[in-house]
Amino acid sequence: MKKDKELQLEVLEELDWDPSVNAENIGVTVTDGVVTLTGDVSSYFEKVAAEKAVKRVAGVEAVAEELQVKLPALNQRSDSDIARAVVNALDWNVAVPRELLDVKVEDGWVTLTGKVDRYYQKMAAEGAVHGLMGVKGISNLITVRPKVTPAEVTTKIKNTFKRNALLDAEQITVDVLDGKVLLRGRVRSWQEREEAQRAASAAPGVCEVENDLTIIS
Repeated sequence: MKKDKELQLEVLEELDWDPSVNAENIGVTVTDGVVTLTGDVSSYFEKVAAEKAVKRVAGVEAVAEELQVKLPALNQRSDSDIARAVVNALDWNVAVPRELLDVKVEDGWVTLTGKVDRYYQKMAAEGAVHGLMGVKGISNLITVRPKVTPAEVTTKIKNTFKRNALLDAEQITVDVLDGKVLLRGRVRSWQEREEAQRAASAAPGVCEVENDLTIIS
């Protein structure tokens, strides 16, 4: 297991390496493998990129993200401009059923509501908004309508894990209740942890994924 000081240095180096992140404005502290990010970023996209960069570092147990989005004057947009941009982004994304969704923007914060058939559609809608200018944050309140039984969902997810070269399916347990998937067990990295969540979220009938997988350092 890496020492906190060593892990802190590697996180700082990864942030500095990522061209979409301005590492000079980000503070990094590490306690028992838990990384806390503080400071300011110039966009919501940079905020998400910083968190992803941290998760790429081996040995990171968890991330506490306390970054504040402070938009430069040139990047500030009115709520109506942002709302139009969000609607356009959703319209142009083939994975998003735009006609089922509603958009609200208040002080740069985007709230997405509506009902979709698949969990991946919910996450695709959120992903479409990440890089839009003027966005300070996203509340994804889209719900998923389950159409299959918990047993069917469990079987489909387990079979998906077995086919996936990035996952050790034997180390992951899957429980499903009312469309909510609970993943437990052990994985070797953040990449494997997120791949398990991505694979589970693609199953029909999944409304939510709770990822309790533990990373083995």
